[in-house]
Amino acid sequence: MSKKLFFGIIAFIFLNTVSFGQTKDEKAVSDAVEQLRSAMVNGNKAALEKLTDEKLSYGHSGGHIDDKKEFVTKLTNGSSDFVTIDLTEQTISISEKVAIVRHTLKAKTNDGGKPGEVHLKVLLIWQKGKGGWQLVARQAIKITQ
Repeated sequence: MSKKLFFGIIAFIFLNTVSFGQTKDEKAVSDAVEQLRSAMVNGNKAALEKLTDEKLSYGHSGGHIDDKKEFVTKLTNGSSDFVTIDLTEQTISISEKVAIVRHTLKAKTNDGGKPGEVHLKVLLIWQKGKGGWQLVARQAIKITQ
């Protein structure tokens, strides 16, 4: 194999790998989603407050909508207790300072001391501000099988 062909193939692979990688903002949003997942499992009030916008609209699969205060309170007082949260099939789409994230969420819960499981499709809307990306809205639907 000639050197030109070899280096041409290497360049092609490198450029295709780079073009399919995450942008800086996509990586930041992905990191924020992971920080939120961890904060929800751990009931970390400071992280939950930092990652959510003051005008948060957090829609549950059952139809109830929490504002920021209710969302944080439920996760820190145990009335909404995530034991585990696994996220799969995540996609991120960014337009300027707004990110749309979709994923599948499977979780084990212990809400009010009652063990359970949830299987959801989730839509998250994130907005980039001075302090980084913050969750503005969330809506979930139950996965029916």
